[in-house]
Amino acid sequence: MVLGADIISIMGNSPFKNKYVIVDDVMNKFLNKEKERTPDLFLYALTFLHTLGSIEKKGYKIRLVKQVNEDENQISLFDSDVN
Repeated sequence: MVLGADIISIMGNSPFKNKYVIVDDVMNKFLNKEKERTPDLFLYALTFLHTLGSIEKKGYKIRLVKQVNEDENQISLFDSDVN
């Protein structure tokens, strides 16, 4: 999950912000953060984010999806007024 957060951080900043970008550009920036990172780690984290719906793909390009649903409230286990 930490690696996924790094990908979100990379894609949330310029020049990637709110645009479809080539996967290789994001991966290169991800790999340059630490020398222990591998392309496999990037792909695992990217797959995780795509499964959650945080990443949208279009061909060889990806984009960070930001969803804001003010109408939907997340149900808490501690709410006493849940139906």
